[in-house]
Amino acid sequence: MTTNPHLLDRREAVKALLEDRSDLLVVSGLGSSSYDVFDAGENAANFYLWGAMGGAAMIGLGLALAQPKRPVAVITGDGEQLMGIGSLLTIAAKKPGNLAIIVLDNGHFGETGMQMSHSGLGSRLEVIAGGAGFHSVSDIADFEGIAALRRKLRNFDGPHFARIRVSTAHVARALPPRDGVFLKNRFRGHLGLPVN
Repeated sequence: MTTNPHLLDRREAVKALLEDRSDLLVVSGLGSSSYDVFDAGENAANFYLWGAMGGAAMIGLGLALAQPKRPVAVITGDGEQLMGIGSLLTIAAKKPGNLAIIVLDNGHFGETGMQMSHSGLGSRLEVIAGGAGFHSVSDIADFEGIAALRRKLRNFDGPHFARIRVSTAHVARALPPRDGVFLKNRFRGHLGLPVN
């Protein structure tokens, strides 16, 4: 349940976004966003990022370039994306039409004690992405916006950037697999690549 009527429940938002996901590949940032993606439904097309804070968007870029016929979504938090803010410039320059960067923004660093993040202090990630040159940018605060974003994930006219405003309400952890070798091999197998 959200604590602010203007903010979305993160779990409900991610479940709605990944509803009927078809062939979508998902890279999730560390911590809560990985819990949210896992809770929305375990899938071999999910690559959960454990650690490497700030790297989710660049992993998504590499995946989008390597798999140009598959839609790719990076689902991460504001703190993780702020640490990798320069990645937005590189993604905009490379212009992968099949990539969406989706930031669950609660304005706090959830993994380190809920300190206020830069977005909580007024920085607007969607404005930064637009300035970097993203083809489309969304600021989402309702489920109609989530539905519109879900449709965009099927269109290869990106890159897309979406900020989804989510509540700071506590959500129980839903832990996906944490074995990095297993996750790598499962993901490679899903893509039909050799597994070592």
